[in-house]
Amino acid sequence: MFPTVINYHKAMTKLGVADDAWRLAEKDYDSIIWVSESKVTKEEWDGAVSELETELVAQAYARNRIAEYPDWGTQLNKIYDDGVTKWKSEMVDPVKAKWPKDNSGPV
Repeated sequence: MFPTVINYHKAMTKLGVADDAWRLAEKDYDSIIWVSESKVTKEEWDGAVSELETELVAQAYARNRIAEYPDWGTQLNKIYDDGVTKWKSEMVDPVKAKWPKDNSGPV
């Protein structure tokens, strides 16, 4: 399984379980402390976590792009000084080329 950084609250929300119905002692299904009758099965839990992990992996390119784009002030100065076309070709396109949507990693 993908080393998770999933917010387990998101998994419970995805399953429709209220915040006050559970507590998580560790990071696995067996450590859930059920406070109410709103329990989910291990299979439901694993499915929700797996879906969230898949979404996380699918959006890796976007997180990598955000980390590499210059700050907004620098980008706005580039647009003001050199125009949108030059900003796009010098600041945006290289990052998009390095981190394509297919998640193949840096080129």
